Amino acid sequence: MAMPEPNATAKKSTQETLIEVQNLKSHFFTESGVVKAVDGLNMSIKSGRVLGVVGESGCGKSITAQSIMRLLPEPQGRIVEGKITFYAPDGEVVDITSLDRHGKKMRSIRGQHIAMIFQEPMTSLNPVFTIGNQITETILLHQNVDKATAKKRAIEVLEQVDIPQAERRFYEYPHQMSGGQRQRAMIAMALSCNPSLLIADEPTTALDVTIQARMLRTMRELQDVYGMAIMMITHDLGVIGRMADDVLVMYVGKKVEESSVRNVFYNPKHPYTQGLLKSIPIIGLKGARLSPIAGTVPSPYNLPKGCKFAERCPKRMDHCIENEPPEFEVEPGHLVACWLYE
Repeated sequence: MAMPEPNATAKKSTQETLIEVQNLKSHFFTESGVVKAVDGLNMSIKSGRVLGVVGESGCGKSITAQSIMRLLPEPQGRIVEGKITFYAPDGEVVDITSLDRHGKKMRSIRGQHIAMIFQEPMTSLNPVFTIGNQITETILLHQNVDKATAKKRAIEVLEQVDIPQAERRFYEYPHQMSGGQRQRAMIAMALSCNPSLLIADEPTTALDVTIQARMLRTMRELQDVYGMAIMMITHDLGVIGRMADDVLVMYVGKKVEESSVRNVFYNPKHPYTQGLLKSIPIIGLKGARLSPIAGTVPSPYNLPKGCKFAERCPKRMDHCIENEPPEFEVEPGHLVACWLYE
């Protein structure tokens, strides 16, 4: 596989903060009430590292990503509080929440510095334009190159994501490609401008196991070349175990645990994280039964008063029902929002 030359981003320290999220609150205002999709989230993404974000459907993973990209469907959904700081490769520090989401500055960040792979490639790709047209449009918008160079780069990234006969596929429309090929085309589009941060929202959903493994390996190789950070959003803990350096676990809009992937997998502290790991089937272990998390996720219109996981938690105390826990640092870099560690 031909790999492009590294850009300046690759020279950044893997310990530099690229994105810092402080007390982010992204809410949706509906006729039935206010949905606190993300409610007071603090997190950071380091250059050159992979942050895995996990949790059940509706926990706020994708809304966090859309908030960083300023793609919330306004006016129903909007950031009501908090700060998202972007530390640009050229040294500029930008508060993304203060920018006009349709303005020139935000459009220069979105796509060029921060790119996103969306869950649904068929709805994300424009059906009336060819795949090549859509990728070259992104390159021409953010890079100072001519059409011939943009086309060459587009074909190159299609080859990088293992699309066969990339030069022919360049002229095809989304409906002429399989679901997996469309997903890979979305990945190619996101990678075309060598972003500092790649947000991957369920990037391997439409791929079979063999292609999934190749895509994950390709993303890791490209990360090594460019030094880019990756925010990997997925339900698949196997993908997290393979890809992530750090893990953030979310539950109904809140962070419940954050640490290195090793700590989260081998020393989970929050009862919710422990429940997720116990729900993973173990191949070859005869007679073993899955241990699902009891109960259901609470309604977003009627969230409980204290700890949001208390009603499902096997270790709950009376204190949990009435009081929402803050984050406790149980060891350096290992944060847990649970009263067990007060």
